[in-house]
Amino acid sequence: MAVRNLVLILGDQLSPGLSSLKAADPAQDRLLMVEVQEEATYVRHHKKKIAFLFAAMRHFAEALKKAGWQIDYVPLDAEENTGNFGGEVERAIARHSPKRLIVTEPGEWRVRDAMSRWSDDFGLPVDILDDDRFLCSRDDFAAWAEGRKQLRMEFFYRDMRRKTGLLMDGGQPEGGKWNFDAENRKPAKADLFLPQPHQVEPDAITQDVLDLVDARFGDHFGDLHPFWFAVTEVEAEAALEHFIEHALPLFGDYQDAMLEGERFLYHSVLSLYINAGLLDPLAVCRRVADEHHAGRAPLNAAEGFIRQIIGWREYVRGIYWLKMPGYVEENFFGADRPLPDFYWTAETDMACLRAAITQTKEEAYAHHIQRLMVTGNFAMLAGVDPRQVHEWYLAVYADAYEWVELPNTLGMSQFADGGLLGSKPYAASGNYISKMSDHCAHCRYDVKQKTGDKACPFNPLYWDFLLRNEEKLRGNPRLAQVYRTWQRMAPEKQADYRKSAKKVLARLG
Repeated sequence: MAVRNLVLILGDQLSPGLSSLKAADPAQDRLLMVEVQEEATYVRHHKKKIAFLFAAMRHFAEALKKAGWQIDYVPLDAEENTGNFGGEVERAIARHSPKRLIVTEPGEWRVRDAMSRWSDDFGLPVDILDDDRFLCSRDDFAAWAEGRKQLRMEFFYRDMRRKTGLLMDGGQPEGGKWNFDAENRKPAKADLFLPQPHQVEPDAITQDVLDLVDARFGDHFGDLHPFWFAVTEVEAEAALEHFIEHALPLFGDYQDAMLEGERFLYHSVLSLYINAGLLDPLAVCRRVADEHHAGRAPLNAAEGFIRQIIGWREYVRGIYWLKMPGYVEENFFGADRPLPDFYWTAETDMACLRAAITQTKEEAYAHHIQRLMVTGNFAMLAGVDPRQVHEWYLAVYADAYEWVELPNTLGMSQFADGGLLGSKPYAASGNYISKMSDHCAHCRYDVKQKTGDKACPFNPLYWDFLLRNEEKLRGNPRLAQVYRTWQRMAPEKQADYRKSAKKVLARLG
């Protein structure tokens, strides 16, 4: 049949309500989905992440065919596969001679930049449509940010609550407060009845992908098996319902907690499904709000969960598009240390880092406190190059795409943007990890020891970080008391901190 429009569907656009699908007609248009080497290797993505996306793409393509769409699906191992989006679009244009190319805007700047040249490259109109799966458009975020000296998420979040009506009582927040974060910082205790995420046995389509990934990306980071991620909309919905029934009521209380040997606690493990398009973010939030209104989830749990989606998720996406392409180069502290090897091997005596990285290697998942206050905190205290930290996070997590990962890493975790996102660096000594976890009981270092060879490395590194960056941080009002504490220390204690930090850094190479 004659093809009117060629419609490209990307690997994180697995949504039946996608704007490009809504603009197309199954009777006249042709869909294109491609597995390309470039997207799997521009950073060396975790094997589970590659397998999740390719398997989810293949299942989505099957669902589109059943819905009546004509689709070209190019698997990675197709002999003629050029390995990149541009090459595959060019081949599809040669096959079908469409009058127009339609695509929903990609999430990453580098792909959007390449698409901006496609009309000239291919000699036909290219319509790049807004991704209306997000609740705040790029233009709306830019309008919100205009004229503000500091772009604080809390104020953006309140606007999103008003816009969506989620957990609102007229014009006021339910419970009289916008944010219940202060109630969500309880340490957890080991419990035989801690819930586990919904797990799915791989079907034949997924098994083919696992075999492909094992053959083509066997030298990438991470364990491929066992593979239990949902790869269809139906199974992702089942994962949502499983979380709501088994974990949501206690999600709020323990969302910052960490336990040795417990990888999921009460977390949802839904971000990879939301970010790939298998779950609709607003529908997820409404489902959680309904659960609260039915009396089955406390307000602190529902609010804390919803804030992560309509607050942080929307906010960091806005920051990303507002500040790219230069944002990736931000390095406020001038940090230049290479990323330590143990971020790839988990071979470290620090129990908290060993647990977080081992879990990352095996599951392609770690929750936000493990990312922020363990792996991220250590990297910042040690002065690791934030670009390398960013590329590690982008590679190793199944939910990581540059639009969401980059601002979280450079801005929130590493303070590399100098305070655009955060009012102060998320720097902490071992005391924070001891308070929020039981890792210290399993560590060869002593968290109560501040200096010396047995001291928790976070302790001397905390002060060393503040001293290295004193010129840039002393004026921060939230750190004034910290610097006064340093000034009151005895000179010999200060010298011990400096000496211990120097030894820790020397061991990092």
